[in-house]
Amino acid sequence: MSSRLPRLALAALLALPLAPVLAEEPPAGEEPVELLRKRLAERLSSKGEQAKVEPKAERGARGAAKAAKPEARKDIHWAYAGEGAPEHWAELKPDFKLCAVGTRQSPIDIRDGIKVELEKIQFDYRPSGFAVLDNGHTIQVNIAAGNSLQVMGRRFELQQFHFHRPSEERINGRQFEMVAHLMHKDGEGRLAVVAVLIERGSDHPLVQTIWNNLPLEKMEALTAPGAIDPGQLLPADKAYYTYMGSLTTPPCTEGVLWMVMRQPVELSAQQIGIFARLYPMNARPLQAGSGRMIKESN
Repeated sequence: MSSRLPRLALAALLALPLAPVLAEEPPAGEEPVELLRKRLAERLSSKGEQAKVEPKAERGARGAAKAAKPEARKDIHWAYAGEGAPEHWAELKPDFKLCAVGTRQSPIDIRDGIKVELEKIQFDYRPSGFAVLDNGHTIQVNIAAGNSLQVMGRRFELQQFHFHRPSEERINGRQFEMVAHLMHKDGEGRLAVVAVLIERGSDHPLVQTIWNNLPLEKMEALTAPGAIDPGQLLPADKAYYTYMGSLTTPPCTEGVLWMVMRQPVELSAQQIGIFARLYPMNARPLQAGSGRMIKESN
């Protein structure tokens, strides 16, 4: 028999159980060797098909497992540089889309204001308790309730104020050392911001009190002893520029009433330096004016 079968077939034949092969009588006229050849071919064909199917099934299972595994999402927080910089804000979250497509965005370069008899802002600020927070973007002062302003027939409650360096607003192209933004909200949720420009000069007592109470950790508001009067942050001359704009940080909400005080206040070089060590640059770039009406006090 070895002379008539190839060596590979003979080896496979020897590996087969003999009982199933020899248990049956060969059909009439069929030689035993031919029967063995037939059985061997069937057995080898069956094993080949199994070998082809199993790896394919395994690959399919591995592919399904890989597809089921969720893609890792890189969570980028908004910032002033790098992947979260202002030019990328609108890409970070759907809620931030106005940062790119809004037509009333802030800050702007305030030029060619129409000089009119602007309504005086009625400030109602008083000594109040406060807490200082380093929120990862700026130094923010949360002020106790009871401080407000009234303008255009609406009363806006002071929520908090914070700082940017350098100033986000410019006046006829001039940028200042810093700016303080005093954030207000009325009973219907409308926002109003008073911007106080800051230039280098003498010490500012209120700001020094804030720096004295800087928290040691970010995102942990430090309740300070005593009280501060937010009115001390305002300049002596209350003349101002006004226009409609947006928040200067995400989500860049529009419909914000801006009142930018025309006269800057002073901070010493040391006081500016303290903030600069924490936030060397936290100002959004200028946005398009888009033909907005800008009014200025006579």
